[in-house]
Amino acid sequence: MPADLLPLLFVGPILLVLALGIVAILVREHHRRMQQEREKQLLLAQQNELLEQQVAQRTAEVVAQRNSLEQALQELRTTQTQLVQREKMASLGELTAGIAHEIQNPLNFVNNFAEVSTELLHELETEQQLPANRSAVELELVDDLKQNLLRITQHGQRAAAIVRGMLEHSRTSTGERVPANLNALAEEYLQLAYQSARAKNKAFTATLITQFDVGLGLIELVPQEVGRVLLNLFTNAFYAVQQRQLAEPNLGYEPQVAVCTMVEGTWAVLKVRDNGTGIPAGIEQKIFQPFFTTKPAGEGTGLGLSLSYDIITKGHRGLLAINTQEAGYTEFILRLPR
Repeated sequence: MPADLLPLLFVGPILLVLALGIVAILVREHHRRMQQEREKQLLLAQQNELLEQQVAQRTAEVVAQRNSLEQALQELRTTQTQLVQREKMASLGELTAGIAHEIQNPLNFVNNFAEVSTELLHELETEQQLPANRSAVELELVDDLKQNLLRITQHGQRAAAIVRGMLEHSRTSTGERVPANLNALAEEYLQLAYQSARAKNKAFTATLITQFDVGLGLIELVPQEVGRVLLNLFTNAFYAVQQRQLAEPNLGYEPQVAVCTMVEGTWAVLKVRDNGTGIPAGIEQKIFQPFFTTKPAGEGTGLGLSLSYDIITKGHRGLLAINTQEAGYTEFILRLPR
């Protein structure tokens, strides 16, 4: 081997070792960078997930706040509407009470003088029964005066009933709501109204149908006010069936008044249905207006249903509706929040 080739025998392995060392270093560096890149990607993914969770949470909070604000705004509008309506009703009540009190004083004088005049006529009539004092003209005049005073008394009592109704309509209730059994309340006032109707007409009888939901539970209400509403509804029902019975004496008509209670979602529902005269088409929308009545003059004040409507809708935040068919039936539907 030539002498000039000997150094190459040593240099070659050295270069190979150096090359392998450099390759190993590069491989380790590459693995380290890949590991760092994977760690960065993992950290970035975790941060992205955390950011997405924060964004979703914040979005849910914003939506909840928006819903809460919308609900608060709706409640504020409802409260404002109720306050405006309450103020209107208070002003109307004060006006009604003032008018009623003004009417009441002269009305009392009319009724009192009619009563005193009737007593004087009775005394005069007694004197006229004596043979020496009897006169056909005088007797006729006395009879005419008696008839006139009777009409004055009847219309005076009618006006007094209107005044009482106006005062009740204008009176602001101070009753407290208490848990009450609506079924028992309905049964009590149904019997009361029926006995009252029979006291006025002893020949009157009607079939009473009751179907009370025992699962109704106790309802927060003012018993005296709701009792007044029930009494109005039952009294109207008995009046309607009596009127139809008088109109159809020979047709085998049987008066019926049905009362039922039930639960409909968040409402306690009470229905009063009669098979009486019904209400003519076109006027059922007026039935709850003050002083509107379908009864003949002298038989109704027109304030009972109006007062009932105010008690249920304004005093108890409930609903009062009517279904009717002329010469068929009338059904009042009362809903109270449970």
